[in-house]
Formats: sequence, C-alpha cells, structure tokens
Amino acid sequence: MEYKDYYKILGVDRNASQEEIKKKYRQLAKQYHPDAHPGDKKAEEKFKEINEAYEVLGDEEKRKKYDALGQGFNFQDGFNFDPSQFGFGKNYRYEYRTTGGNNNFSDFFNMFFGDGAFDFNDILNGLRRGSGFSGNLRVDGEDVNTDISITPEEGYKGLEKKITIKMNGSEKTISFKIPAGIKDGEKIKLTGQGKPGVNGGRNGDLYLNVKFKASNKFELKDMNLLSTIDLYPWDAVLGKEMYFETMEGKILVKIPPGIQTDSMVRISGQGYRDRKGQRGDLLLRVRIVNPAVLDSNERELYKRLKEIHEKKNS
Repeated sequence: MEYKDYYKILGVDRNASQEEIKKKYRQLAKQYHPDAHPGDKKAEEKFKEINEAYEVLGDEEKRKKYDALGQGFNFQDGFNFDPSQFGFGKNYRYEYRTTGGNNNFSDFFNMFFGDGAFDFNDILNGLRRGSGFSGNLRVDGEDVNTDISITPEEGYKGLEKKITIKMNGSEKTISFKIPAGIKDGEKIKLTGQGKPGVNGGRNGDLYLNVKFKASNKFELKDMNLLSTIDLYPWDAVLGKEMYFETMEGKILVKIPPGIQTDSMVRISGQGYRDRKGQRGDLLLRVRIVNPAVLDSNERELYKRLKEIHEKKNS
C-alpha cells in the first residue's frame, strides 16, 4: 500500500491554516475538474487525489489523526508498506472492514479514514506510550536524482569518475563509470546508492542525469561535434589542406578558397558516436586571425594589398 502525502498533493505547507487549505483545494479543484478536461484520464485522477486530500486535511479531526500517523511512523510520500508490519493485528486491537470502494478513494484512505477504518484511539494511544511501532516498519529508501556534467571527450571515450553528494546530512563519495557513447539527457543508475532503507528496507537508487558541457576543444550539438579552426587571411583566400585532431586521431581537412569567418566546414562521420554505433558529423567553424607580429616585408605586402583593393573598388 502506498502512503499518501496529502499536503504534497494540495501543495500546502504542513503548518497551513484550514483557510489556506480550503483556498488551495478550491483552486486545484477548479483547475482539474473533469468538465474542464473532458476525456483526460490524468486530470480525472488528479481531481480524485485532490478531493481525497481535502477530505482529510479539510476536516480538523481527520487532519490531527493524519498528522499523528505520519509523525508516529515517519512516513514519506510514495513509500510502499505492509500494514501488518506496523503491529496492526499484533499488539493492538483494530477493526477494518472493506467499504467496497464506493467512496472512490484510495486503499490508504479507506484503511485509515474510511468507514470501519482502524481504531485511531488505540493506534495513537500506543504511539503516546512509545510502543515502538515505527521500529517494526520496513521502509525502502528513496531514490535520489542529481545532475552530472561531462565533456564530449569523456562521453565519447567513457571513463571512471567520482561524485560527492550530500545525503541525510552527510557527504559521501561514489565512484562510477560513464559508458562510452552516452547521450545528453540519459541517466546512469547506481543501484543501492540512494537514501538508506529503514529496518531492513532496501536502499534507494541514485540516478545521475547526464548533462554535456563544452570542453576547450569540442561542443556537442545533438550528435555533431563543433570545433573551431584558425586560418591566416592568405589561407582563407587561397584555400589550404591542414590536419585536425579528432577524437580518434588526425585527419586531413581541405579548406576551400575564399572561405569566410564563421563559415562551417563539415566532415561527415567524424562526430559523436553513441552506444548503438550511430555517428554524427564534425563541424569546424572558421575563424580568420592575423599574425601577432609582422616584419617589414609582411607589413609592406599588406599595404600593397590595401592599395590594390582600394584602387579596384574606387
């Protein structure tokens, strides 16, 4: 059975006033009402959740019992639990009768708040006596999601890395492997490295969301690798053959005559390669640069070139 966090469903703080809860309920009920979303099953389910949450939190007595239940058993949203592990039916008297689902609420609601639900007085009195219900509850740990940034080179080749994350107030460092060819937005699952379970519950998993960042040389765009090549003015005018260091070694690149700054030279099949063997292209952005230092002969040639150009266009 799944524990329902009614505060989260309504999007209100646990210290919210009854008026704030009522106001939020009306807002959400209007937003997700089936009349506003005909045929939308997701909106219909959301509307049911909202009504169930308000049925509890909108009633002060039910809210008190719900708060005591959550505090006493240290529940968290989405946890799956077996009611028998609470001690219900062991040391405590209860009566539970199936309602047949006529109220259209969840099993969680029906067990604790429906007709014939558990005797809350016995449950809460037991908690006040410190009977240790929560010590018997086996709870699985939560999964944790975090982002990691890698360069195109790291993703292309794959490598071992370490990450330090904060969890439950402490830091831990975890080693993991980036598989060669991983793509932007993919996740790396580290089993059992999430939040720890309670009373024998399994640990949650850690999910690393891969985000690519540009390196000093490459930037990744879809499956294409972008880089920059510098050309002297005469090479841009006359064209040139030059070597470029790719992920897998040097290749000979032919620069066509008359190329301009920011033009792209595309080399097919030399881009990023994913785990399926599919590969993008290498895109080289041209940047025309001038020599940092000119001797007298070079300076004279530039002057002569300027004169010829001005005369031609006069």
